[in-house]
Amino acid sequence: MDSAIYGEEPFYHKEEHFDAERTKELSYHYHEILRLLGEDVEREGLLQTPLRVAKAMQFLTQGYQQNPEEILRSALFKEDYRQMVIVKDIEIYSMCEHHMLPFVGRAHVAYIPNGYITGLSKIARVVDAYARRLQVQERLTQQIKDCIERTLHPLGVAVVIEAQHYCMMMRGVQKQNSVTTTSDFSGGFEKLATREEFIRLISSKLR
Repeated sequence: MDSAIYGEEPFYHKEEHFDAERTKELSYHYHEILRLLGEDVEREGLLQTPLRVAKAMQFLTQGYQQNPEEILRSALFKEDYRQMVIVKDIEIYSMCEHHMLPFVGRAHVAYIPNGYITGLSKIARVVDAYARRLQVQERLTQQIKDCIERTLHPLGVAVVIEAQHYCMMMRGVQKQNSVTTTSDFSGGFEKLATREEFIRLISSKLR
């Protein structure tokens, strides 16, 4: 018999790494927020909520502790390839800086190498590093493009982001099906034909 299943040893061990002092201070403030909202902060369901939220918010904003340029440089390879490289349908989970509510969607990123390529997963990690901050979609789009330009010095970069904003869905205008699209292009992607090829490829369902 597997003793872990029957409780003699822990079957699942969760490891978390958070700044202890920051977590303590955040927990205090979330405790006060719950109290000011009119909740009974001593009831069972809320006893650990301030701590959980403190950790969750640190996770959701971990991009502040990440260096997107270093992420790209960690997997930089010399390669004589000068055609479009696209990583599309990258999931985005970010927080609107105006209401601190989520916006979620997809990013499509392309670049035309100029002597160097980077690992494909690094493009997605750069998207995450900027998304995991308090953001606006417009700035997020530009930051991703600028980072790739500064680090890879490519012949062109293209970024398109499509997202739904919970500040529009849960409050205010309450439009459930609205989608916001932002884009930023540089270099070779400023040419109409190249940009149209990029749009066609990210719109295709090829797998």
